[in-house]
Amino acid sequence: MGYFSKFLGITAALMLMSVTVAGAAEKDPLKPRVPADQMSDAKAMKNPIASSPESIAKGKALFEGKGTCFNCHGKEGKGDGPAGAILDPSPRDFTNCKFHKKRKDGELFWVIKNGSQGTGMVSLIPAAINEEEAWNIINYERSFCKGE
Repeated sequence: MGYFSKFLGITAALMLMSVTVAGAAEKDPLKPRVPADQMSDAKAMKNPIASSPESIAKGKALFEGKGTCFNCHGKEGKGDGPAGAILDPSPRDFTNCKFHKKRKDGELFWVIKNGSQGTGMVSLIPAAINEEEAWNIINYERSFCKGE
């Protein structure tokens, strides 16, 4: 088998895998990602940056820029970004208002800082963003909920 044939075979296998895994449903969207022994501390954390048009704009720029959030969560926050297409479970859908009502800002911050075991979410602080930037991103993520 020549190089080109092997390349085509691998490419076809990867495409099939992405089609098979793509759209894998977000598992337990309301289930917390913070370990039980750290939950009270996470819930007690308050966002020091008030949600404002300026903060949301900063969060959007970070979400779509150096935070690289859009790669998995998508530009519209639906969990349908290009890299998220191969993840199982799929990334969080930030348009889910029930999710936002159930989670405190400190829990979201904890996940951005520590990642989320069993998902594709990795720790972003300090590797990609700092703590202040994370709080702005959380304000932006909250803006995806348009009611309910």
